[in-house]
This record gives sequence, structure tokens and C-alpha cells, in this order.
Amino acid sequence: MSIQTEVEFLGIKQISEVVATTLAKMREYAQPGMTTWDLDQYGKQLLEEAGAQSAPMHDYDFPGYTCICVNGQVAHGIPNKKTVIQTGDLINIDVSALKDGFYSDNGGSFVLGEDKFGHQELVGASKEILFKAINAISGGVKINAIGHIIESEAKKKGYKVIKNLAGHGIGRALHEEPTGILNYRDYLNTQRFKKNSVVAIETFIATKSTQTITTKDGWTMVGNKGGFVAQHEHTIVVTEAKPIILTKANGIWN
Repeated sequence: MSIQTEVEFLGIKQISEVVATTLAKMREYAQPGMTTWDLDQYGKQLLEEAGAQSAPMHDYDFPGYTCICVNGQVAHGIPNKKTVIQTGDLINIDVSALKDGFYSDNGGSFVLGEDKFGHQELVGASKEILFKAINAISGGVKINAIGHIIESEAKKKGYKVIKNLAGHGIGRALHEEPTGILNYRDYLNTQRFKKNSVVAIETFIATKSTQTITTKDGWTMVGNKGGFVAQHEHTIVVTEAKPIILTKANGIWN
């Protein structure tokens, strides 16, 4: 989406604040002994109170209001009554929604309570890498240059990146052009970020895997070589200078 009017900016800003505060509140609500279904139901309540609809449920009939991954899961985890979260788990919540014809998307990985299994370093790396990547974006910057930043920073820290998941354009639909904002430099991608465009930038920083595979449920993705993955995502508006971070209220950099 390219923002052309103040009405459009206010529309995308409003839904971005909804998904951001929903993510922040869900992260705070998560407690050991709770199921991912319980956590998702809280997300449902928050979205409905804000007059928003779950984007994956609305667009793709996803069987949950939010995507929740635990430990070895990477993306599109289905909330359910069997998965009980525990202290030390690596949890990812991805919240995307629509309201009044506008979409926004954000996500974040975190360790639940005490870092019993040493996941916090991975989570911290993902946050830091996303910060560097987003702050390098402005109108005219090559999209693959951001992928290069993400991958090179991950390598410096001893990590890998997932190569078959990507950030994307967003606004009037959940996924718009440009669709291939990858976590590595794709030399075939000659596209550049455009001023006033709205994009969702996300990291997929991994300990072992470089690809994801879809499990038997048809949704949940796991790493091809196991290990763990941390993901963080913001929806932004590209400008001539530093981008406007629409989902800043999710607090992933706090």
C-alpha cells in the first residue's frame, strides 16, 4: 500500500495500534500452565473489543485468532487446548488484523518467565537485528540490502536465518507487493523501497535451520534441521528518512 491521503494514514495507524497493543497485552497475559488456546482467546477478546477482525482467520480460514508457536515451532502455530506453556518456553505470538479496510501485522518471540533453557540470547539477537534492519530503510534503498543486513548480523552472532519466510507489503490486504522482503540478500531482487509505502519487516533468526517445512496439520511450520527460531516484526511506513514504526506500541524493543 502506498499512503496518499491523511485518511489512509490514520486508518493504517489505527489498526497498527490495535495489533501492537494486542500483542503486548497477550505477552503480559501469558502464564505457566496456560494453554495456547487460552492465550488465543484473550487475543480474540482484545481484537473484538477494538472492533477488529483476525486477518489469518478472515483471509485464510486459519483455525485461530492469532498464530502462537512454542519452542521448536517457527510460524503459523495453531492455538490449541493440548499445548500447555511452561516457564522457560520460547513463545512466539503473531498478531495481524483488519479494521475499516486496513490491515496491519506484528509479532514477537519471548521467553516465558525464567530463561531456564538459554533462549534469551537468541531473542535478544532477533530484536537487535530487526532494529538495525528497520533503521536502514528509506525510500530508494534496495530491498535485498536489508536482507543482507539481517543475514550478516545473524552470522556475526553465530546464528542462521530462515530463507523461505519473508516480510511483505501490507495495507489494503494482508500480503501485498513487495512480497519478498527476505532475511538474506537475493541478488535477483532489484526492487527498492518506495516512499510512503507500508511494509511489514520481520526477522527469522535460527540456531540450526535455514528452511521451514509444514507439519501434518497443514499450517504449523518447523525448522528443517531442528533447533529454535526467534521472530520479531513491525509494520512501518517508508519515508525519505527514518521509517515511521506503526506498531511501536507492541514494546518488543522496551
